[in-house]
Amino acid sequence: MDSNFNLALTYYLIKMKNIILVFFLISTNYFAFSQEKKVNNYKFIIVPERFDFLKQNDEYQTSSLTKFLLKQNGFTVVLGADQYPAELREDPCSALTAFVIDKSSMFKIKVLIQLKNCSNKLVYTSEEGGSRLKDFKKGFQEAIRNAHSSMKDFTYEALTNNIIIEVEKDIVAKNSISVQEVKANNRVQAVTFVEKAVQVVSTKNIEVINTLYAQPIENGFQLINLKPQVVFVILNTRVKGSYIIKDKNGLLFKKGENWVAEFYEEDKLVVKEYIIKF
Repeated sequence: MDSNFNLALTYYLIKMKNIILVFFLISTNYFAFSQEKKVNNYKFIIVPERFDFLKQNDEYQTSSLTKFLLKQNGFTVVLGADQYPAELREDPCSALTAFVIDKSSMFKIKVLIQLKNCSNKLVYTSEEGGSRLKDFKKGFQEAIRNAHSSMKDFTYEALTNNIIIEVEKDIVAKNSISVQEVKANNRVQAVTFVEKAVQVVSTKNIEVINTLYAQPIENGFQLINLKPQVVFVILNTRVKGSYIIKDKNGLLFKKGENWVAEFYEEDKLVVKEYIIKF
């Protein structure tokens, strides 16, 4: 009986070990994927003038080097003492803060680069960078460079979108083609109107800069900007990721990482894209 029990216990432990291993591999892959997805929510990076393990501002030029390296990833990077851009002053949560973490041992300088959001939540961690140089300045700079070299997936790319606008036939010129200038997300785009009910407006390289914040209400949310001002009141539907825009005769729906609002103003369809923080 004891041998059967031991055999059963051994089988159970092996099975649990395999389950834990599979779960660990899935979690690791998910974490790596989610880091890449999250970074595009941010445009700015703030680098402190002094990291916690140092005694002086920009000692060994660690802060200025970190700023220089992270700019190569496409972000707008500012030192803690710099004048912040207006967009960052209006929305402080559009920035991540970079931290160099000292993991050095007696014989080797080792660092990590970590990025945290405005809620002090860890968003991204580099791989460990090391150096065996004995000179502290050269050693820390080499270690930071090596840590940064692992951050190839850490990039900022301006989000783009194609906007579809429905138009009435009576606004089309008699020669079937006319050109009208339209403002989309603060950039003027040339729109070609053809004798069709639907047309496409090219919006390459348009940055999505409109951010709204969701406040729960009965049966939905109110979406406010930073003024603060209520931009939309949205009501729940049975379709996940889709809302009715109250008093706008329109819809709000999820598209990728962002949200698209479609509604009518003076019998014309308006389409706008937002980042919404629920």
